Amino acid sequence: MGSTPPVFIGAEEVEKHLHRASLLLPALEAALANFSAGAAGGVVQPVRTVVPVHRHGGFLGVMPAYSAADDALTTKLVTFYEHKKDSSVPSHQATVLLFDPRNGSLKAVLDGSVITAKRTAAVSAIATKLLMPPFAEVLCILGAGVQAYSHYDIFTELFTFKEVRIWNRTKEKAVKFANSVNGPVQVCSSAQEAVTGADVIITVTMATTPILFGEWVKPGAHINAVGASRPDWRELDDELMKNSILFVDSREAALTESGDVILSGAEIFAELGEVVKGTKPALPEKTTVFKSLGMAVEDTVAAKFVYDSWSAGN
Repeated sequence: MGSTPPVFIGAEEVEKHLHRASLLLPALEAALANFSAGAAGGVVQPVRTVVPVHRHGGFLGVMPAYSAADDALTTKLVTFYEHKKDSSVPSHQATVLLFDPRNGSLKAVLDGSVITAKRTAAVSAIATKLLMPPFAEVLCILGAGVQAYSHYDIFTELFTFKEVRIWNRTKEKAVKFANSVNGPVQVCSSAQEAVTGADVIITVTMATTPILFGEWVKPGAHINAVGASRPDWRELDDELMKNSILFVDSREAALTESGDVILSGAEIFAELGEVVKGTKPALPEKTTVFKSLGMAVEDTVAAKFVYDSWSAGN
């Protein structure tokens, strides 16, 4: 592994160098555009390999990528477990390995959980900036886990909502969320109540069957669908999937991994990177869904950002 042992950058240290997810916006916009540019964009990224751990209701995902523009090479290892009973262990845990692309040496091992939370929320924010209706006033978050917090932070930093609502399967977690964030949040007793009249909706749940239904959704709303990362899991119903303009991070991944896309038979209109590049229109006047599965190259640019910031301080 070369003469210098790899550094370990733990969660607290990653958080220190990445205190705001918005710091990643320029690098992520470039990465999305490069990915959607094909070979010319210089992103090499296979669809993630997922190993089911049936005995324990878990999965191990392996997510390698190389970005020529950043000259950065990483692999993320992520586990996600359906904890049926609320567990002290988070549903998702991750580690990112950062290599020296010139010789293959392992340079750093980074906590990947903070990186995953922040880069996912930042990509949702990029989609929302492009796709949400003008004069959006009501934000709705379905789910109250780690991703709910990271999305709330960047969405309230970048956008001005008059009202923020949250719903969670277990109400106590939604109440805890409302009490711990820096602004007023209305806790709703049903998903329908939370969604009705909302301009921007974020689904960050571990649901395996739909929790968001098209008949509830205000025409012209924008939805960031972040959960349901397995081909047989759903968050959104067929009506919503088929009657919205569908954007994805990766066509190939969506058609392999997203139950919402595969099982609804909905047609993919564009990758987000195509909209960032300007080769596909955003259509903010329509009802839009951004199906986010998360891409390895997002972890690559985020890990490089953290490592470069850490190196500058050391």
